[in-house]
Formats: sequence, structure tokens, C-alpha cells
Amino acid sequence: MQHHEKSFRMNAAGVPGPTGLYDPKNDHDSCGVGFVARIDGASLHIVVEQGIRILVNLEHRGALGGDKSTGDGSGIMVEIPDTFFRQVCPGDGLYLPPRGEYAAGMVFLPMDEGLAARCSGTLERIAEAEGCPVLGWREVPVDPSVLGDLSRSTRPRIRQIFLSRGKHEGDAFERKLYVVRRLAEKEIAAWNEVDASQFYVTSLSGRTIVYKGLFTGTQLPRFYPDLKNELFMSPFAVVHQRYSTNTLPTWHLAHPFRICAHNGEINTLRGNINRMRAREATLSSPLFGDDIEKIKPVLIETGSDSAIFDNALELLVMAGRSLPHAMMMMIPEAWGPKYRMSEDKRAFYEYHSTLMEPWDGPAAMVFCDGRYLGATLDRNGLRPARYTISQDGMIVLASETGVIDFPPERIIRRGRLQPGRMLLLDMKQKRIVPDQEIKANISRRKPYRNWVKDNRIELRGLFVPSEIPHEDPEELLRKQHAFGYTNEEIKLIVTPMASQGQEPVGSMGDDAALAVLSNRPVVLFSYFKQLFAQVTNPPIDPLREELVMSLNSYIGREQNLLDETPMHCRMLRLIQPILTPEDMLRLRNSNHPDLLHAELDTLFPADGDGKALETALARLFVRADKAIQGGATLLILTDRNMNAARAPIPSLLATAGLHHHLIRRGLRTKAAILVESGEPREVMNFALLLGYGANAICPHTVLSTIRDLAESDMLENPVSPGVAVDRYITAVKKGLLKTFSRMGISTLRSFLGSQIFEAVGLGKPLVDKYFTHTASRIGGIGLSEIAAEAVARHRRGYPIDGRWDSRDRMLDVGGVYQVRVDGERHLWTPESIYTLQSATRLDDYAMFKRYETLINDQAQEHATLRSLFRFRKGTPVPIDEVEPVEKILPRFLTAAMSFGSISKETHETIAVAMNRIGGRSNSGEGGEDPARYVPLPNGDSLRSRIKQVASGRFGVTTEYLMNADELQIKMAQGAKPGEGGQLPGHKVSPDIARIRHTMPYVTLISPPPHHDIY
Repeated sequence: MQHHEKSFRMNAAGVPGPTGLYDPKNDHDSCGVGFVARIDGASLHIVVEQGIRILVNLEHRGALGGDKSTGDGSGIMVEIPDTFFRQVCPGDGLYLPPRGEYAAGMVFLPMDEGLAARCSGTLERIAEAEGCPVLGWREVPVDPSVLGDLSRSTRPRIRQIFLSRGKHEGDAFERKLYVVRRLAEKEIAAWNEVDASQFYVTSLSGRTIVYKGLFTGTQLPRFYPDLKNELFMSPFAVVHQRYSTNTLPTWHLAHPFRICAHNGEINTLRGNINRMRAREATLSSPLFGDDIEKIKPVLIETGSDSAIFDNALELLVMAGRSLPHAMMMMIPEAWGPKYRMSEDKRAFYEYHSTLMEPWDGPAAMVFCDGRYLGATLDRNGLRPARYTISQDGMIVLASETGVIDFPPERIIRRGRLQPGRMLLLDMKQKRIVPDQEIKANISRRKPYRNWVKDNRIELRGLFVPSEIPHEDPEELLRKQHAFGYTNEEIKLIVTPMASQGQEPVGSMGDDAALAVLSNRPVVLFSYFKQLFAQVTNPPIDPLREELVMSLNSYIGREQNLLDETPMHCRMLRLIQPILTPEDMLRLRNSNHPDLLHAELDTLFPADGDGKALETALARLFVRADKAIQGGATLLILTDRNMNAARAPIPSLLATAGLHHHLIRRGLRTKAAILVESGEPREVMNFALLLGYGANAICPHTVLSTIRDLAESDMLENPVSPGVAVDRYITAVKKGLLKTFSRMGISTLRSFLGSQIFEAVGLGKPLVDKYFTHTASRIGGIGLSEIAAEAVARHRRGYPIDGRWDSRDRMLDVGGVYQVRVDGERHLWTPESIYTLQSATRLDDYAMFKRYETLINDQAQEHATLRSLFRFRKGTPVPIDEVEPVEKILPRFLTAAMSFGSISKETHETIAVAMNRIGGRSNSGEGGEDPARYVPLPNGDSLRSRIKQVASGRFGVTTEYLMNADELQIKMAQGAKPGEGGQLPGHKVSPDIARIRHTMPYVTLISPPPHHDIY
């Protein structure tokens, strides 16, 4: 264990710090969740027992550690068991006032007695100071013998604290307890000289209490004997079984949290955190008064996504919104114009979308605050949640059906939660409130419909087909050079988008040199890679799920999150984030008092270095601060004014840097960032700008380029410039939706600032300041190199001597997508492909050695990270300690490559080779010819032992499944281009169509499977 702690720099709570390529910020999990309750509110011990039974029956949705006995975490939330406490507390000399006049807190403390006493004393002192006298403490009986090694090694001391309500009543008491807890958490977290990481308040409330820890559902009642006492009664029990797919589990990250328990992931977490932090400067509430400063920061960023969600939910509830109201804000249902719903409810969602973005991702969320108990699904419904209501007044909801057995004759109703719907038990009214009634009541709580109608800002003429202003051809060419456009990009990317209204589709694989290792001045966008949906987190199909996806956003000045006034929706709604120069002109000429713009040039000296670039960025930030203080609500970052003396700052650097600067200054909610730049042209460029804080983008140079292409008849189909621009913007919009969907994100409002990218080749100082909280595992360049590359591009368009010859006028060839002379370096060169093909076809070993030399020598050019590594000399392992080759080879597997994505010959050769060595080849999702199931005369087999099934169901027959040793259900298409796995029509030969049971020459798309398989 000591070695383990040393390797991972683990604190006493079992939380590792960033080590090597590992960073706990990137962890994910999945879980089983549910609740059971009596509708009549009767407090019974059997309800607790049934909650534990749900946990036990959901145990397969949890996981065990390497010691086979440490669970990933489980827990139960119940009403404070007043009768039980009155029996056991006098034994500790503790006598409780009447029910409702005291609070109970479940507290994890350090195992070190002195440190535990210091933490307890701090919590007591703060509670006394806040007017909640301490009644006493109770040692919680536990049985550590049931724990696994890892769980036992990080086990905290567990005690319960009891506080009097003092002068506080009802909700005010809960609010004060929240303040007490936050003050204690902040003070103890600031102790740097000791490791008090085990301190954690699982719950502190006059209504509910949470028993949880690092164990399985079966271990929960064995560890906490309290739960087996007949007097331990509750009218409800919320339970959770955690499955940390790639997380090191800890005691405090077990669910339930203070209000919610969650199955799924919040994919937009980074953006949600950034925007909540930005809102803190404007938070105020008459209910909190001066206490509002005591709870900041609201979010504890070291928590899991569910814990951070719980932090935000708790704030909204404590500030006066009902729990279902707060849930409707954070996980809104889809409310687009194609949905049939009341205008009141649609107005509610539109109003609140100006206050808060959705916390988006696959979510089945159970919530409880002692008054309300309920559950809701995200708008996609990607997590299962099934419920049963019995004749004797029981309601059960869980991640799957059958967690508690009911005789059929006792069941009144069974069902499953639908996307965006809510199941709610009002424990005060003692009834289940239908989704429609809940939302109708909340939607009419205030005149949201009138507020939206009377205050929504509208500008005539936005997003109408517009003419792109004519630009002098020579000046346009200079800009293309300065922004790093290549002939390849215009031909292979921009032209198809403007001609067809679709992103071009390419083959898988990218063998070009990494941006940081390229010898060419690469644009900053190329240093970023998109993250994809993880194991438990299916992506969305943007085609089939078009109804739930949205490109709507709002720009203007945001108001106090904890208040509701007509002014809150005084913002301009953008139906999509791509603006034309004419749209920008309308924004600039707007005389609306809430749409005041400020022009901020994003330029630096054309002969400047990293220091000059840093100075220019600092000036940009200062000017933005002054503009906001002067009343500006739209910050227009523009590089239109570049010339021979001033080069454009990379638009992504300026946008992300300003976004994070304004967050740190508490000003981000005061103004929108509009990026007017000639640099973005590919979908990934737009996605990065939006993901790092841009609210909208006007890509002026690419739009001028499209006009020029249309007028020069250079597009694939002759169309007018206006139509070409419209098709290009349509292609960008479709591409953005696909980008969101790969990460399981539905709306642009959730995606804004979400930073679902990692940097490859950017240095830590640069990332920390300008791309804060972005993963950059290998380090890399800084402002000096970025400035040098920007200047090099700029000088192609604006030479130092001012003279342009004919060669200078030609755009760079590019060579990223296809090998080109004088283009980007590639791993697969024509020569290496030729020598490999010749060697295999001619069975020429000398030719193979030549191929081998080409590949090995290629590493010296450093196009990949792998080429930078060298083997260290070490002591060889004795050969008699190594497994024989006959045992190793059967563990070999091949990647899942479909017949169609690779040729028939290749597919069958791989299968033969793996079968010869006893390994397993994978059919991929393209089906398999039944003729391959018959062994060849020489004994070889063409059969793939692993068969794959995906949502396309290509070639899936009974015979196909019967001829598998192993079946794989394909859960995601994250790594593939196009609309999921895509086989262009021209590749669908009659042979492929026969095996896939489809039509020849028709494009095949296998979108992300979630509804039909998951």
C-alpha cells in the first residue's frame, strides 16, 4: 500500500493527484440508482429494508476493486430516523429536542484522533457562530471487517453531529446548515500543513441523512448496523450503487449526495463549472443576505460530475426554488418548435435558458430534499429508469425493472420514464404528481410567457440570405496566405461544403505529422484533438435525434441566477452561431440599449515575438474590461483591420484567453464574445472556438473565398454566391451537431465553453493561462512558437519588402489530407506503400527489408510521439520466466475492421493468420460471408471468431451469430468519421451488398446505437 500511495501520490481519503499521463479530472463512472417510498408517508423499517434490497439487486451495475471485496461505493438516503435516534442517543448522553427542531449530520473524519478532534472542533465552532448550537456527537457503530483492503485502508472515522435549530425555522434552518457546512469545508480544505482530506460531511439536514461508503450494496447494512435496527424507519429510501469505469473510487464520492443520486455522466461539466464560477460575482439573494459570500465558491471542483451537479442543485434549492423547478432548469426537456407542448411550458424553458445552460449528458437523476422525491431523465433518455406502483401504496423506481418483486395482482401501474419526463412524489401532499401537472404549475408560477414575449430582443434581418461583400481578389489572396489557407483545404473541404451543404467524408486514419512536430507553420486549431464519449456514455445520433438537438443560444448581459425578473430574458436569441458580414453589420448598427458593442482588434506587431504577442493579449483583456465597465454587452473580437504591419492573433488563443480572463475577473456573464475572424474554415475550427467561449462566429475570409469560387465557376455545381454561402453555413451547422453528438451533448448552449478537447503539444504555462483546465499531457510550445508561426504565415501574404512575385501568390499545397510534393510529412509515403505491396505480391524478402528500412528511418523525422521515445537499457527477464509463445499467441486479437472498410483479401487473410496462431480475428460490423464458415481443404479457416453487432445490423443473421466464439455489441462510433461508421455508396459493391443484405451502391451509415441496443 505504501508503494501504491507513493506511485499515485494518494491522500488519506484515497484520492490520487495528477501523475504522469493520469489526471483525476478525466475520470468517469456509471451506476445503478433507485428509490422506494410509501406514498402515504408512513415511516416504516421495511422501507429501509426494501431500499437495501434494491441495492443488492443492482449490485451487478456496480463494480469491485482488484481485491475482489472493495466496492466502488454505495449508499442510502432516508428521512432522519427520529425514533431510532431517541433510543440510541441517550447512551451518549445526548437528548434531542422535538422532531424538526434539530438537525443530524453524518460526518467523515480523519482516522488520526488529534486531526479528527481538530476537524470536529472547527465544525462545532462554526455551527455555534452561525446560531446552530451543538447538541452533541454520536459515534456511529461500524463493522470494518466486511471491507476490502483498499476500502479499509482509506476508511474514515464516522460520527454524527446534532445541531439545534436555534432561531431558524423550516427552510431557513436548512439554508443555515448549508452555510455551516460550506464554511467548515472551506476552512478545513485550506489546511496545508496536514492531510485532512478524509473530512467530509455526507449530509447535514433537519430532514434527511445519508449513510454511504466505499463498499457494495450487500456490505452497506453489514458495515452500518444502524440500518438493521427495527426502529430505524423512514417513509422513503434513495439508494445508489456506483460503477467507476475508469475512476479510482473513494468514500466521499459514493452516492447519494445531499440532494441527488445520478446514473450517467455530465458531458458538459467543464463549461458548466466555468459558467457557474463566472456567475458567482453577480449572485445575491434576500434569503441568504450576507451569507451568500460564505458559500462561495459554490462548486467543489475536486468532486465528481455528479457531486458538482449536486452542488449547483443545492444552491438553486436553498435560494428558494422548489426542487422540481431547479431540476427543470438544470436538465430541461427538449422544447423546440416541433415539440407539442403548452406555450406556458415552452416559455418557461426559453426564459430559463437565458439563466442557465443545460447540464447535458446521459442522465437518470434521482433527487430528494425531504419534501419532494422524484426522478428525471435527460432529453435523450439514454439511461433506463423503470417504476412500479403497488396497491398498498408503494412506489419503486430503479435503473431496471424487477428490483423488488410484487405479485401481479398488487401492481397498479408499471412504466418507464420517457426522455425529459419527471416522476414526482410530493411527500407533503402524499401523492404522485403527474409530469404534466408538475410542469404546468411551475410554468405558471410567474408570467414567464409574458416576460419572454415583452422582453426578448429581436433584430430584423438576422440570418436572412445575404450578399457577401465583394473583396478585391489580391487582398483576399493576401488574407488567405496570412490565415494559413492551403489549396488542399479549398479544394477538399471548402468547395464540397459550399457545393453540397455537407462536410466531405474521408477515410479513417491520420498519418500526417502532429502539429507540434510539423516543419510548417500550422494553425493553432491543429494542436487540439476532440474527446469522444466514453465507455458508459453513448454518443447521440444527430440524424435520428434531430428533435432533441439545438443550435439556439442567447447573447447579451446575464442577470443574477438566484432571482427572476422580466429583465432576465432581455437577450438576443441566435438560431445558430454562424454569422455573415451582413449579420455583423446589423449587430453593429443596432440601437437597442441592451446590445451595445465594443470592437476589439485581435492583432499584434507583424515582426513581433512571443513577448509582443503576450503584450497584445494583455492589452486586449484590459480593453475588454473597460468596455464591459462602459456598458458593452457584445465584445467583437475582429482581425479585419490587419495589414502589413499588424498580424492576426490566432483567433482561438484570443477567444479562449479572453473567456478565461473574464471568468477570473467575474465579468464573463456581462457580455457575449463574438469572433469576427478570417481564420476559421473547417468544422473543427468552429467547434473549438465555441468550445472555448465564443458565442458566435463570423468567418469573413472563408465566406469571401466562397463568393470568389462561385463567381469563378470553381464549385462542383454552378450556383450563385448566396446559395453557396448558405450551403456552406448549413454544412458547418450539421458538422457542429455531429461534433456535439460524439460527446453525447445535445445543445449549443451546453457546448459553449465546455472545452471537450485536449491539447497535444502545448506547454503547461500557455494552457494554464489561456486554455485553463485543458488536458495537455505531454507539454510543448508556448507563445514564442505561436507568434513565430503566425508571423511566418502573415509574411506569405504581406512580405517584408512588400513585393509579391507569381510564386508567392500561389497558395501552399497543404498535403495534410493527401500526400503532396513539398506538402506535410506522412508516415505512409508512396515509396513505402509500393515496397510493401511489391514485397507481399512477389514474396520478395529483399524488397521487404527495403520497406523495413524506410519505415524505421522514418522515425528519425519525428512525425509522431512514438518516434520521440527510446527503449531504456535494462536487465533482461530470464527466458524461463516468460510464458511460452503457444500460451501468448491465443490472447492475440485483431481490431474490428468491417468487410467493406478493408478488402475481401485483407479481411480473409487476417482471419486465416489469427486462426493459425490460435488468436481471434474480429468481423467488424460488416457481416461475414457464410462461405467462410467452411474450413478450406488445407485446414485453414476464414471464420472470424469474434462477431460484432451494431445498430446497422449489417449481415447479422442467426447463422452469423451461431458461428461466433465471442459476440461484441458495438456501443459507440466515436472514433469514426462521417455519420457514425460510414461506407460511401461507391464502395458498396454487389458482393458487399449481398453480405450486408442491402442494395449495391447505396451509402451505409451505422449511427450510434442507444435506443435499440442499449
